[in-house]
Amino acid sequence: MEAFLVARFGREVSAVSMIGQGEWSTAYAFRWPGERRGDYVIRFGAFPEDFAKDRLAARYRSRDLPIPQILEIGEAFDGSYAISARAFGDYLDALDLAQMRRVLPSLFAALDAARLVDLSASAGYGGWGADGTAPHPTWRAALLDVSEDRPTSRTHGWGERLAASPTGAGPFKEAFGYVQALVDSCPEERHLIHSDLLNRNVLVAGDRLTAVLDWGCSLYGDFLYDLAWLSFWSPWYPAWQGIDFRREAARHYESIGLDVPHFEERLRCYQVHIGLLAQAYNAFRGRWAELDATARRTLDVARSGR
Repeated sequence: MEAFLVARFGREVSAVSMIGQGEWSTAYAFRWPGERRGDYVIRFGAFPEDFAKDRLAARYRSRDLPIPQILEIGEAFDGSYAISARAFGDYLDALDLAQMRRVLPSLFAALDAARLVDLSASAGYGGWGADGTAPHPTWRAALLDVSEDRPTSRTHGWGERLAASPTGAGPFKEAFGYVQALVDSCPEERHLIHSDLLNRNVLVAGDRLTAVLDWGCSLYGDFLYDLAWLSFWSPWYPAWQGIDFRREAARHYESIGLDVPHFEERLRCYQVHIGLLAQAYNAFRGRWAELDATARRTLDVARSGR
């Protein structure tokens, strides 16, 4: 990796170190000399569209929604690379209960900023591409598409693997029925959704967010989806068991005078949807223990709303 950076930027490149490895990319920190002297991150991945989405998302950056700017995108190692200025902080995932409570106001401020982004230059609902366009005519159509195993998807084949897994397709089909029943409560609104706020994608310093990273999973749709993400996955973070994200968000919306009709139905629908996506992904990866855990969590939420 250092050889690539030296060949691209010169021998004065220094302090090269791996700082992260996700499902679709690997990140390295390095120090860049010359006119752009400073600390940077270079990521390598097989899907250049993810980096292009990061570059587009950075247009929406603000004090409350800190998104690193993409300085360069290119080809490397039979894939792509992207360079951005390095942001510093601890991962949101690693915070303890007291730290998370202190960060909640900044986290909600970031979600508010995303909710207020002007998307008038874009179109569609669901996962959007490098051109800012999403494929679905409505938000409800985007949600119901979760049951489709499309050949164009990078996780194509999950349906057969799910059916053949120890868990089977039964829990998925039952939970999908809840999405079908709840989807009419979901508004046809278009907001910027990150859709992957955990998994080392948010950095925090003190009581503020310093970076919201990796917009490859980003959607256009109802802003409550990001809240549902935190609620659904909270059992995986034992340190946060004293936080009810649903209740904290409801208090926040009341404090800013935001009316959120069908709050419970929407949140329940999106949590189940997130669980279905996780089942599909774990089936694709062959992660049977994770598949079983997410299937059980999905049905718990679907049946109880919690």
